[in-house]
Amino acid sequence: MEFTSIPLKGTEYLYTYHNSQQISGQTGLVGYLRADFGSSDYGFFNTWNEFRADYNTDEFKAEFYAVIDYFREKGRFLHKRRDMENFCYEVSNTFEYSNGREYGVRVDTEHYAFLMRLNPYKGEYNLYCYCYRKDWLDSHLERAKKGIRFIDSGYNDLFILPDGGTIQISYLNDKPEQRVCRYIDPYHVEIGNNLYHICEFAERMENIGATYKPV
Repeated sequence: MEFTSIPLKGTEYLYTYHNSQQISGQTGLVGYLRADFGSSDYGFFNTWNEFRADYNTDEFKAEFYAVIDYFREKGRFLHKRRDMENFCYEVSNTFEYSNGREYGVRVDTEHYAFLMRLNPYKGEYNLYCYCYRKDWLDSHLERAKKGIRFIDSGYNDLFILPDGGTIQISYLNDKPEQRVCRYIDPYHVEIGNNLYHICEFAERMENIGATYKPV
């Protein structure tokens, strides 16, 4: 069986990192694999981190192992560190993260989506592979394209922020703070580490005299 990797697109890169229980549940996260090539550059030392044991079915395992084994073959990007390095530095192969050190690809099977964050540098973790139920992930990504709606307490629209965008909160007697925001659904948002109804957030800010705007 053959598989094709494609560069991450849009906000898919956000889902190659640890996310909250809420987001992980909505996107059908099974778990993620972390691996490195070791000091020899040929090893594959890996750890599986499970999110939902009930999703870790025989069907999932068959598709997951098939994907990893395929890209572990000679000449492919999980075979050894040099192969990953060559793959990542060919710009058409991957999505490049803003830090300039990591590269992202997506591999789909019949039922699952594998979002991989690759790092070809020696002495670091070289792979994070986040494993999702494909239909759940794609459904969430499509809804999140609409962005995060910010309103005042009267439900009047203020602005729309893209998923993963940042707001600046200005307090009366304190320094402004910036918070990353994540889409949950049309009426809920994750701001920093907190989950809010969009009206609840507006009311809290107004009660303490704070203002907020997109960065």
